[in-house]
Amino acid sequence: MKLLAVGASYRTAPVATLEQLAVAPADLTRILDRLVAQPYVSEAVLVSTCNRVEVYAAVSGFHGGLGDICAVLAEQAGTPPAALAKHLYVHYDAAAVDHVFRVAAGLDSMVVGESQILGQLRDAYHWTTGADSAGRLLHELMQQALRVGKRAHAETNIDRAGQSVVTAALDLAAGHLDGDLSGRPAMVVGAGAMGALGVATLSRLGAGPLTVTNRGADRAVRLAESYGASAVPMAELVDALSTVDIVVAATAATEPVLTLDVVTRALAGRDADRGPLVLLDLAVPRDVEPGVAELPGVEVIDIGRMAALLAGGPAAADATEVTRIVTGEVETFLSWLRGADVAPTVAALRGRADDVVSAELRRLAQRRPDLDDDQRAEVARTVHRVVQRLLHQPTVRVRQLAAEPGGDQYAALLRELFDLQVPQTSPVDTVPDVVGNADGRPSFDVVDVPSTGGER
Repeated sequence: MKLLAVGASYRTAPVATLEQLAVAPADLTRILDRLVAQPYVSEAVLVSTCNRVEVYAAVSGFHGGLGDICAVLAEQAGTPPAALAKHLYVHYDAAAVDHVFRVAAGLDSMVVGESQILGQLRDAYHWTTGADSAGRLLHELMQQALRVGKRAHAETNIDRAGQSVVTAALDLAAGHLDGDLSGRPAMVVGAGAMGALGVATLSRLGAGPLTVTNRGADRAVRLAESYGASAVPMAELVDALSTVDIVVAATAATEPVLTLDVVTRALAGRDADRGPLVLLDLAVPRDVEPGVAELPGVEVIDIGRMAALLAGGPAAADATEVTRIVTGEVETFLSWLRGADVAPTVAALRGRADDVVSAELRRLAQRRPDLDDDQRAEVARTVHRVVQRLLHQPTVRVRQLAAEPGGDQYAALLRELFDLQVPQTSPVDTVPDVVGNADGRPSFDVVDVPSTGGER
């Protein structure tokens, strides 16, 4: 079984494409079910955030697994696979493990080092467990990824530069408001995890008074009470907008909440000398209708704009140290994986030995009917003991060798020498040359796929 990581992020896709791919919480189980129902996909984890939509999967073949995952993502996006493929990246086996661990450590985030992704990965794993779409391989991968993320933040200063996306967005917003949010009236639209982070960050920066609104009024009230803010019904959104200078929009709505009509009416009731209304759109799909950015007196900062403005990362020493941690943890995981891969071969070898011993004992019983039960039992114990002693050292050693780079060759050699049949879950194809397909199938941005040899 092999690992694939297939996805699109702020690095490879525009916000509009991420909006198409985004999976609402209510649809996560359905998409996971669709993934594991595909012929080549046996396990799947789906991560859907404002910055990325990724699938981590255990597959039996590269070609088949990639095609299956792309088909499901294209179906979710409502676009042909060929059109979606140019925005997708693909990581295979060791590169897939490296990618997942880098994501967990915050090295692949828009704001490098931010820790919010850990919570998002934990949520994705929770959904996967509930949908029963992960097996031994992805359970181990996700548990180790979460541990790697925690280790990166505990052992380095990546947090120093790894501010949250909300903090980074508010830093950008401050530039439009004389560089200081202190005392600025602000509102948060949405009371989920991102909305709660928005309220907490605004409160810490001294913005206020703070207002919270949400489609579910109870959640807005609870969140507001936690920070001494006030909650307003969504029906009063226009009036509330007219009294604030900054808005953090982070709902899970499938359609824009801050529409052109809503913002236009809010501006009409706003004092002319208040300065710009700054809207931070941290939602995917977007909460702010695209036309709003063209209105005079409004500044819209969305995910796409943040990606351009937040180029760069933490101090080089911090990033280097986190990369070192990730590299070591990837090798540890691969060692475990290689050891797990050789186990069926070792079991098959011992099974073959047991079959040979049983056949010889049956033959002995036919040739020496004069042996009594005790004698036959003693012969059986002796033969089994000899075989076990002969196999012990080679099987221990092959497990040790399998944990080293290239260790899968030893298992393959055992299978060849003893003609062992180790069952495969489904046919395995070879790694493709994915630079274009004459038959019209989409090409993909395949990262670090092994260029020699085929899948085993």
